[in-house]
Amino acid sequence: MEQQQNYLFHSEHLWVRKIDDHHMLVGISNYAKGQLGDIVFVDFPDIGSEIVQGVPFGVVESMKVVSDLIAPVCGTVIETNEQLQEEIALINEDPQGGGWILRIKLTDPSQLSALLSDEQYAALRDD
Repeated sequence: MEQQQNYLFHSEHLWVRKIDDHHMLVGISNYAKGQLGDIVFVDFPDIGSEIVQGVPFGVVESMKVVSDLIAPVCGTVIETNEQLQEEIALINEDPQGGGWILRIKLTDPSQLSALLSDEQYAALRDD
């Protein structure tokens, strides 16, 4: 698993990781994966679609529950992790690494300032 210092978190348990100034990976946090249990399905948005900060863009389905994926930032979907369609176990084994969900082109970089550091996210979870 990668070091969490490179991640910013949304309060709805999704993370973003900067690839370059305008491109980010998006996925679910280790904490969310632990709460959900084994994930069996991810519903992806279409490539080219816009995601809006705070608005659901898809769902994850686990053995326990179906949960909305809430966009941590606004952006255009430029890639989905197709490997998850064939190997859903990746999201269970490494949700903050190989189990990423989307690659987006960030619309408004200032939105990153509203996200949480690892320490702030840990305090929010109170675990």
